[in-house]
Amino acid sequence: MQISNQAAYDDFVAKNTDPYGKAALNYGVRWADLMEKHLSEGKALTDIAEADSHEADTDYITGFMYGCAVLFLAQTWVHGEALRRWHNAWLNPDQADSPGVLNPALVTFVKKE
Repeated sequence: MQISNQAAYDDFVAKNTDPYGKAALNYGVRWADLMEKHLSEGKALTDIAEADSHEADTDYITGFMYGCAVLFLAQTWVHGEALRRWHNAWLNPDQADSPGVLNPALVTFVKKE
């Protein structure tokens, strides 16, 4: 994983030593590593992020853990901003340009008429 902000990375690691938090960070690192491999092959982040997120999920993370991993990568990974924008657009196309990371654990499904 190519780190863009070492201080933020170290802070996330220091604050997530419990099994739940550590699993979310480990997932984030695996996901970033997979995406970096595919990006180096010339693929676009928007074309690989979803599939790579599933492949990196070897610990059966929760939706909240996924959101934590996106936040972690958004603030510490060289491609983090692109991933954050993809994630927000993936959850809600109307909020692709929203600041921050949309929480996937709070998605509401509405039946269209």
